[in-house]
Amino acid sequence: MAKDKPASLDALLAVQPVERRKVSDEVTLRLEAMIRDGSLAEGDTLPAERDLMRTFGVGRPAVREALFRLKRMGLVELRNGERARVSRPTPRILLDELSGAARLLLSQPRGNEHFQEARALFEIGIAEQAARVRHAADVETLRAALAANEAAIGDRDRFGETDVAFHFAVAQITGNPIFVAIHQSIDSWLTEQRVVALHVERADRTAYAGHRRIFQAIEDGDAVAAAEAMRRHLREVAALYWKSLRRGD
Repeated sequence: MAKDKPASLDALLAVQPVERRKVSDEVTLRLEAMIRDGSLAEGDTLPAERDLMRTFGVGRPAVREALFRLKRMGLVELRNGERARVSRPTPRILLDELSGAARLLLSQPRGNEHFQEARALFEIGIAEQAARVRHAADVETLRAALAANEAAIGDRDRFGETDVAFHFAVAQITGNPIFVAIHQSIDSWLTEQRVVALHVERADRTAYAGHRRIFQAIEDGDAVAAAEAMRRHLREVAALYWKSLRRGD
């Protein structure tokens, strides 16, 4: 039996025609290329909008849209009354762009569960890495964060603040700015979960005990124990959150 004849190339290409690139897209790409190859260095000011319009042969809307996109990418700073200035993209800028999408995902069915899983995978790895690379100064900083957390037991608002500070101190020990930025973003996305969990009686004491185990493992330089301590802690915190929801606290 003869095989079916494959579709012609013309037919295949016709399925998804190539879209014509917008003028603003082209301006964005050209300016981005100049920034990335060093033609425009960090701190340099870009030409005035009128000059960019003349250089690229485009209208003001295309230039402004291109500059706005570069701002969202963290490649330029835009200030009222000033020309655009080349900047360095940071993890914080890039993750801020995800905040809206993250909060939308949290509102979806099982959104909180999915974020708890994501947080666990991330923070367990951070604790493990912190135990591997910590120095004496890191341990003392973390010890101070733990002491502040203990002192806040009984004060729900203050405990929540010191809880965040403790986990942030663990992330900082890694020395990786991307880890720190991701941690800050995840923390801001899960604020509601922390507040709800702390409504359960003695939840602060349970959380503090978890922090103490994490600290001890990091102080000892035991990466395996640090990962397990963080895993247990986050499992306990998640259980408190769901318990509080069931009770309607």
